[in-house]
Amino acid sequence: MRKKFFIRMIGLSALFLLISFGTSAQISTGSTAWVSARTVTLKSSTWFFASNRGSVSYGDQVSVIQLSGNWAEVRSTTNPSLTGWMAAANLSTRRIIPTEGPGGATASEVALAGKGFDRDIENAYRARGHLNYSDVDRTEGLNVAESELLRFLTEGRLATGDNR
Repeated sequence: MRKKFFIRMIGLSALFLLISFGTSAQISTGSTAWVSARTVTLKSSTWFFASNRGSVSYGDQVSVIQLSGNWAEVRSTTNPSLTGWMAAANLSTRRIIPTEGPGGATASEVALAGKGFDRDIENAYRARGHLNYSDVDRTEGLNVAESELLRFLTEGRLATGDNR
């Protein structure tokens, strides 16, 4: 009985691995990718506080120049002189076509859906009745300058994620 259980577990594990590798396309050097976040600032290096080189927006096509950890150096296909580093998590191997207007989803709705947040989940949260969406909207609207954030981290002797 243990032997059958063991064999089934190995078979299920192998099936799970095959499905995982088959369905999760990876960003790779030389590949084409699309920006899957509303707006992404391209950096001069893989350090969060590196200088800004410009930005790309949801659905923009980029070419992946190289990868370093969780970062990807990319080149905009619409503006080839624009290159920089961004979090690889904000890239998709699937073409993204923003569709706003009647019947279409906004860029932010599609970005949320890409992270698993859909209308059913939103309705479930609303049904609880005690959530304050205006506070969420206000929080999303907060803007802290990178220089202020770096000063806060430095003065507090907190890690700055220095990956230069």
